[in-house]
Amino acid sequence: MTSTASLSTRAGGGGTGPAFGKFFLPGPTDVHPEVLEAMVRPMIGHRSSAMEKLLQGVAPKLGALARTSRPVLIGTNSATGFMEMAVRNGVRRRALSLVNGAFSERFAGIVNASGKECIRLDVPLGSAVEPDMLRDALRRTPVDAVTCVHSETSTGVLQDVAAFAEVVKEFDDVLLLVDAVTSMAGSPVETDRWNLDFVFTGSQKALALPPGLAFGVASERMVDRAKTLEERGAYFDLISFLAAMTKFQPTNTPAVSLLYALEVQLARIDREGGIEARWKRHDAMRRRVEAWSAEVGVKFLPREGRHSWTVSCLRVPEGKHAKDVVAALKQRGWTIGAGYGALKDSTIRIGHMGDHTVEALDELLPLIGQAFA
Repeated sequence: MTSTASLSTRAGGGGTGPAFGKFFLPGPTDVHPEVLEAMVRPMIGHRSSAMEKLLQGVAPKLGALARTSRPVLIGTNSATGFMEMAVRNGVRRRALSLVNGAFSERFAGIVNASGKECIRLDVPLGSAVEPDMLRDALRRTPVDAVTCVHSETSTGVLQDVAAFAEVVKEFDDVLLLVDAVTSMAGSPVETDRWNLDFVFTGSQKALALPPGLAFGVASERMVDRAKTLEERGAYFDLISFLAAMTKFQPTNTPAVSLLYALEVQLARIDREGGIEARWKRHDAMRRRVEAWSAEVGVKFLPREGRHSWTVSCLRVPEGKHAKDVVAALKQRGWTIGAGYGALKDSTIRIGHMGDHTVEALDELLPLIGQAFA
């Protein structure tokens, strides 16, 4: 069996990748050696009492993380799978998709791919949809659902989802479907208090787990809507998921090793002081990047007040190329992300999420400054 020592070598700089704490990709993010070690435990039957005990144990901690009293669904799939679940179970006929980047574009694409009508509200890359824009769009075009991304990973824009929810409440029979992939566990997502109808995330972002799990919460309104839709599909049928999770059973054969990792990481979050302490650390990392950028004259892509707490998207100085900056950091043992899609040459992205710290940013940011020079 693989030993703890061999799994932990990267923490001391060994192995083929950067030392733990130097991998600032905006997803997947760094995974702590203690979490990786959990994955070498022996298999258990997915219909066994051991599996039931495992899921029963993580349920209240996931609820605290998502700020909900509702069941938290666990899927063995990427968050894109739960994006499809949102559409197939939450859109009756027509959705308004708020598009401000690559992942909100994906959400709109899934609306179309699921045979629903998609009405788009587009804003430029680096911008946010503002609540009054949403209200105006809903007044002009009747829809039964709104899709949006809370923290747009491709641009580093954090949108005001709480305000979106207030606007949506002004319109009858409209559900709010929220991608919280790079916000949940890294910045406030108040599922119940904000009255979100469906919200989901993936394991590989602020939760700092390996890729392969998705987590979602459905409101009672969302469940009632799903029951009326005949073409929900099979694998992402919300009603089947809920029936299984309320009995602490998986819907299908799960990624058992990833559930072991989840169990350990939730315990680590508790030791840190819970979800609010985790939010505070992520807020401190965001503010550290903001302070550094002001000091050296580097510009954010989003405007002030719309910066994601987990992903900073920065403009590369004129005459520089993002891939060269990323390569220079890689030579120093650090990993950051280039821009995404149309922004791949002109921006870099720092994924300061998961188990990263301000202290590590204090090492990284001067190196980025050198690469920009």
